[in-house]
Amino acid sequence: MGFWNKLFGGNQEKSDAHHGKLAWVGWDMHNHILPGIDDGCKDLEASKVLIHGLKELGINKCVCTPHVMNGVHNNTPESIGKAYKKLQDELSESRIDFQLEYSAEYMIDDQLDSWIQSSNLCLIGGKYMLIEMSYLSESKALFSIIKEIQQHGFQPILAHPERYNYYHNNFKIFEEIKQAGCYLQMNLLSISKYYGEAVKTSALTLARAGMYDLVGTDMHHTRHLEALKSVVQKYDIQDILSKCDIKNADLFKKVSEARIA
Repeated sequence: MGFWNKLFGGNQEKSDAHHGKLAWVGWDMHNHILPGIDDGCKDLEASKVLIHGLKELGINKCVCTPHVMNGVHNNTPESIGKAYKKLQDELSESRIDFQLEYSAEYMIDDQLDSWIQSSNLCLIGGKYMLIEMSYLSESKALFSIIKEIQQHGFQPILAHPERYNYYHNNFKIFEEIKQAGCYLQMNLLSISKYYGEAVKTSALTLARAGMYDLVGTDMHHTRHLEALKSVVQKYDIQDILSKCDIKNADLFKKVSEARIA
């Protein structure tokens, strides 16, 4: 690079260093970009900003996973489908090339058992069920819920296990969750200090042990997007996860196959 480019173009080169860095992920399988349906994007414009951000990062496909949380986000497959159609129509009208699918992130609460029994679930590819727990206290029903999901022929995925502070001094619990047949999904921001030093330590420990099966952005807003751009500039995430069998690309072929079928 010439002297004048270094002098006047260096900052632009640095600011563009995030471009395409997450292309290897394939599908972002955890985010909150559907408009006006939970604590994520409030409207279509906010959704489009995050989608443009994902495209810059090299991600051109995502499964939207709004919260289903009793008394807080009382979403149903119908309400999620309506928000999805609204965003899909906007993308088509705006000629934005981005593959969009939808599912949900189910809180383990007193309504989850009823959801599972009803078979009226919003699953990834008709099979994969993303679940989460409260950050405040451990759900004693975790293992029974995992088993129940499997008994219905579905594959459970535990969202961001590294963020459950009550597990930070109990690595054995992660092994037990994996042994129970539950996939583990890492938030990409967790390898930085975005959620705190303890979460970063937990994420790196799980990654080095080869425990993760999937990754997601868990993006809600532009603060997450800007933080993610910084993270991919600073860290080689694919190398950090080199001991993990990350299934995003292969797993979500089945999303497209299910839709075509």
